[in-house]
Amino acid sequence: MSIDFTLDIRGESCPYPVIYTLETLRDLENGKILQVITDCPSSFRNVPEEVVKHGYQLAQDPVKNGQEYLFYIIA
Repeated sequence: MSIDFTLDIRGESCPYPVIYTLETLRDLENGKILQVITDCPSSFRNVPEEVVKHGYQLAQDPVKNGQEYLFYIIA
């Protein structure tokens, strides 16, 4: 998978990971892959739910890597 843009929002607490992710997706061209890196535990559930609700698609299941959470989303 080729990542087109990385959004590193470690240190931001919820709801900011969802807000920043949706803002970034709006600015990306359709079909581009966004990688989101966060360390907010709530985002592991919230980010996938919200991006799908807003019409985006996950390129793969979310990944828990230590205390970080990785998301790959198709704009």
